Amino acid sequence: MSTSAPSHNQLDTKAEAWSALFSEPMSDLVKRYTSSVFFDKRMWQADIQGSLAHAEMLSAQKIIGADDFASIQKGMAQITSEIEAGSFEWKLDLEDVHLNIEARLTALVGDAGKRLHTGRSRNDQVATDVRLWLRGEIDLIEGLLKELQLSLVEVAAKNVDVILPGFTHLQVAQPVSFGHHMLAYVEMFKRDAERMLDVRKRVNVLPLGSAALAGTTYPLDRERVAKTLGMEGVSQNSLDGVSDRDFAIEFTAAASLCMVHVSRLSEELIIWMSQNFGFIKIADRFTTGSSIMPQKKNPDVPELARGKTGRVVGHLMGLITLMKGQPLAYNKDNQEDKEPLFDTV
Repeated sequence: MSTSAPSHNQLDTKAEAWSALFSEPMSDLVKRYTSSVFFDKRMWQADIQGSLAHAEMLSAQKIIGADDFASIQKGMAQITSEIEAGSFEWKLDLEDVHLNIEARLTALVGDAGKRLHTGRSRNDQVATDVRLWLRGEIDLIEGLLKELQLSLVEVAAKNVDVILPGFTHLQVAQPVSFGHHMLAYVEMFKRDAERMLDVRKRVNVLPLGSAALAGTTYPLDRERVAKTLGMEGVSQNSLDGVSDRDFAIEFTAAASLCMVHVSRLSEELIIWMSQNFGFIKIADRFTTGSSIMPQKKNPDVPELARGKTGRVVGHLMGLITLMKGQPLAYNKDNQEDKEPLFDTV
């Protein structure tokens, strides 16, 4: 550890936004350890969407000028094009998706880009971005669950008169319709879709305006931003607004139940196609063989689905443990919410 302050020419040439109190640059090791840009950059659309809604409100409230808002819109349009084209340069030094986009915006439009951050902090910004991103993913998942239910209904309709042994304790119990058996999973996935929609209500709440933890003196119109973003309301307490991750835990709990149902169905497919049962055949394009045992046909797809369930359930436990010891308000620990959430989705 150095015992003397570095000379001026030893200091990093890029001054951090918070660097006035610091006498030496951040270690490269710490930069790599604390950076999230290479996994949170997937939220870029949510970040731009939230920023444009914030900028529109700032303009409407006369906090920034109409010219600044127009410049921000133009700059964000260019950034969107660059990211979509794959030409946007994501920089480790800029730590996360938010700083990368803001730095590029400032480079494109000058001081208007700096004014975008008026009345907000990265704390309420990231909380907003995660909610916007997750809301969109929930909508996709809910649609996929409906498609899965319809597929199972189609299979059931074709197999109403096919008789299957019904089991309890994996012992033959009573005969049942194969269609009836399939419809049991339709009910499970129906509950999963309902849970996703219920979780969505609590995801779809706006924390923007909480700033770092205690709000801001700027006359923000939070309800206007919420309406612009299609959110159902605003968070009522700024301390909770920046540090709440209940919605991520709740989503992961709903996802865990959904994966349990996927795993149960997968287990039945695996048993049913085994030579001991022989109830079903899985198409060759969904199976693998063996290089030394040519008689084998392996149900790799349902086996992997069954295995991936463990990852999702593990992420639920990880997120609960992440939050259990945190005092109010935001802590850097919360950066660890994203990778398990992204992997769960």
